[in-house]
Amino acid sequence: MVTDVVILAAGQGTRMRSDKPKVLHAIAGKPMVQHVLDQAQQLENCRIHLVVGHGGDRVREALKGQDINFVVQHEQLGTGHAVAQTLPDLNVDSKVLILYGDVPLAPFSLFSTLIEQVSGSAMSLMTVHLDNPTGYGRIVRNHDDQVTAIVEQKDANAEQLAISEINTGIMAVSQRHLADWLPKLSSDNAQGEYYLTDVIAMASESGIAIQTVQPEHEQQVQGVNNRQQQAELERWYQGQLAEQLMVDGASLADPSRIDIRGNLTVGRDCFIDVNTIFEGDVTLADGVEIGPNCVVKNSNLGAGTKVEANSVIDGAQIAENCAIGPFARIRPASELKAGAKVGNFVETKKSVIGAGAKINHLTYIGDADIGAKVNVGAGTITCNYDGVNKFKTVIGDGAFIGSNSSLVAPVTIGVNAVVGAGSTISKDVEANALAVGRGKQVIKTGWKK
Repeated sequence: MVTDVVILAAGQGTRMRSDKPKVLHAIAGKPMVQHVLDQAQQLENCRIHLVVGHGGDRVREALKGQDINFVVQHEQLGTGHAVAQTLPDLNVDSKVLILYGDVPLAPFSLFSTLIEQVSGSAMSLMTVHLDNPTGYGRIVRNHDDQVTAIVEQKDANAEQLAISEINTGIMAVSQRHLADWLPKLSSDNAQGEYYLTDVIAMASESGIAIQTVQPEHEQQVQGVNNRQQQAELERWYQGQLAEQLMVDGASLADPSRIDIRGNLTVGRDCFIDVNTIFEGDVTLADGVEIGPNCVVKNSNLGAGTKVEANSVIDGAQIAENCAIGPFARIRPASELKAGAKVGNFVETKKSVIGAGAKINHLTYIGDADIGAKVNVGAGTITCNYDGVNKFKTVIGDGAFIGSNSSLVAPVTIGVNAVVGAGSTISKDVEANALAVGRGKQVIKTGWKK
């Protein structure tokens, strides 16, 4: 059977105090609505309908390229009205799962359970018990513990306000029932809106069983309405990711001071110091050590590699037993072979650093191919850009580049060649040769400014 997934994302989110649509605000570096989509898209044989309103064009742009049916809610008249906008697009006799773009952390497993409980005589509802249910719709049950209604906070009496079980808004129901109930909704309530929650009373009156599902953690169904809630949910989610890293064999200096904004895979006996940020897809092989205040993006680090403090690695392939930093910047398309060292205040870009090569201090290496066991002295730069085009520098195995040298590309330094300190090299240097390109020192005595 087809499952229609309806995700409500039309709200302005005024309490966020932002020009950005609320659902595009991020948790762990990813828009909240994308978290919802990533879980929903795991459902088999499903079609996703995203209801947009405020900032709809920005939401479409952010989610372009995904198989989504965008539905516009021109007037924000409540959740029931929002779902009703999708009725013409729903498959007849489908099961309909209703989600929210600002409830980002509900897992696929809960969605699957909700859908399984839907039939011609039953619907399902996600509820949760809260110590402080203020602000949420209360779940009203009869003496047989069956759900009979949801009462919103502003419409609840004193007895109903004492109920701790609240409505998350997430539910699954048959298309036929929705098509029957939604046109019957009324806006005669404190908010003057068409509440989706009113279909619960309609279901009860129609003899439809209302099954409930509870999450393992209340944060899995927590919505975000302001920056404080966003920050709280971020820290909880990061804590869950940190717990999993430790289960997988990594040691964290402080599990509360790590941020994962993508997918991080770790081997055995990795160590991650405080305030490190991982973005995109990152893999750390066995024994990798990451110092404090580092940023690692879309990179793979080989076994035994050590990254010292305050280093940035972005889009790089790092082999085993390399040494990086402190204060190194490894830019995209850089590749470090086994045992290579890139030290403090060294920047590499689109370059291969050969096995055992050393670039220890204050150096820029861009568009270069550096051989095995090359030593590059402090202050060396590859002059790879002439203002229009980029050119390549090639340094053969075993070459020695003296400090404060400028290698003007395109240029090749041969195997075991030596470049004297302070040289500007603009012509190829053959293997085993010495190249020195300095102006002759002149001293004038008695000179005045």
